[in-house]
Amino acid sequence: MRNQTGSGQASAAAKLRWMLYGVLIAAAAGQMAGRILAVNSVDRVQLERYLYRQYQQGRRRADQWQVQRPFLSANDRSRWATVRALVEYGTYEIDQVIRQRNWDTIDKVRHRNAQGQMRFYSSKPPLLATLVAGPYWVIYRVTGKTLGEHPWAIGRALLLLVNWLPMLGYLVLVAALAERLGRGTWPRLVVVAAACFATFLSTFVVTLNNHLPAAVSVAAALAALYRIWHGRAGGLVFFLGGLAAAFAAACDLPALAFFALATLAALGCDWRRTLFGWLPGAAVVAAAFFGTNYLAHQSLRPPYAHRHGQDNWYDYPGSYWKEGNRQGIDRGEPSRAVYAFHVLLGHHGVFSLTPLWLLSLVGIARGLVRKEPSFLRAVALGTAVLTVVVLGFYIARPLIDRNYGGMTSGFRWSFWLTPLWLLCLLPALEVLQKRRWGRAMVWVAVALSALSASYPTWNPWVHPWLYDALVWLGLLSGG
Repeated sequence: MRNQTGSGQASAAAKLRWMLYGVLIAAAAGQMAGRILAVNSVDRVQLERYLYRQYQQGRRRADQWQVQRPFLSANDRSRWATVRALVEYGTYEIDQVIRQRNWDTIDKVRHRNAQGQMRFYSSKPPLLATLVAGPYWVIYRVTGKTLGEHPWAIGRALLLLVNWLPMLGYLVLVAALAERLGRGTWPRLVVVAAACFATFLSTFVVTLNNHLPAAVSVAAALAALYRIWHGRAGGLVFFLGGLAAAFAAACDLPALAFFALATLAALGCDWRRTLFGWLPGAAVVAAAFFGTNYLAHQSLRPPYAHRHGQDNWYDYPGSYWKEGNRQGIDRGEPSRAVYAFHVLLGHHGVFSLTPLWLLSLVGIARGLVRKEPSFLRAVALGTAVLTVVVLGFYIARPLIDRNYGGMTSGFRWSFWLTPLWLLCLLPALEVLQKRRWGRAMVWVAVALSALSASYPTWNPWVHPWLYDALVWLGLLSGG
């Protein structure tokens, strides 16, 4: 009898391990496939060295040998330009930066400064760039070196500080929440593996962007809300929760809906600590957001709120954003129905590129009828509301905004919802783990999601693999 019991336990343990192996192998398979599909023989490092030797030999001009850009797209260069302008020139005006080779950007606006002079500024809200300027100021003062002279060393060091470290903290928070809210080993492991390999947050860790800090902030706010929900939070947790939820909204405007729901949840748990802890934390972020915006633009409204009629900061000679100047995908999708399809299930589809989120929809439905834990039921309800509101908001945008986020490997405006969708996987996974076909379905979803996340091997500011596939098949014109 003892041998039979031991044999049964060993068999169960082996079965569990193989389930775990399957998840990790699926994620690895997706990443490898994505990198294979994106293989490119272009080596700009060697090309630049060759051109530099030609310059030294007098066969090229001084401005002809540099082919590498210090950063990856007009989007992140716009923010980096502000970081440089603040530290090196003491201003939010980026004119002196964007004149330099390889520092140009189309993501800029033009308006009069406090002295009445027309100047260029980043079109991005200035709070994030101001925060990144802090550690750059220390590097600049201590070493005397600039991002213009040493973009790779200093840029990478700053990305490790402002992207990589917060991303590690995010993964720990997701693991902790999965541990508290999940049932069984396999569902918890799938969620953590997906967070590590199969979402676009890891893709965008290599570039300065607002979506990653927004998602990290949502995860931090959820961790605070979990403690608040269970009555284990003091004033500091409320303060940090309000700070995190508000910072998510400061980074990604639609996350204001998350802040509203999170604040209502906190009020329902402890209205006093919400008033004297949560809301003061949010007020700090609000003051920083509007304060930096006023310092930069002498206006409380961010640049993207100035693009209509006589108050159009995007209307200047040579502006990329003028009618007729926008290229390719930035011209906008004329059909809202076509746009909705591609946002959801097409070439930039939230659910086609990351099919794990289809399982999250199942998890939301099951989470709403689940009795315990009640916090996960609240997360499921909130996520359902936010998913409809956010995706509906972007689908309803006018033509100029129907560009899928521009040249980007996924529908980036939804990335801040990632931690919510990850947690909503748990109820679905708990059912699917009981069937072989269910586990196989999850492995396929993980693999395809990891493929999409890893397809942009070195630069997230490229089209998704589905978009490129449709162009190759002749079903899409490209651009």
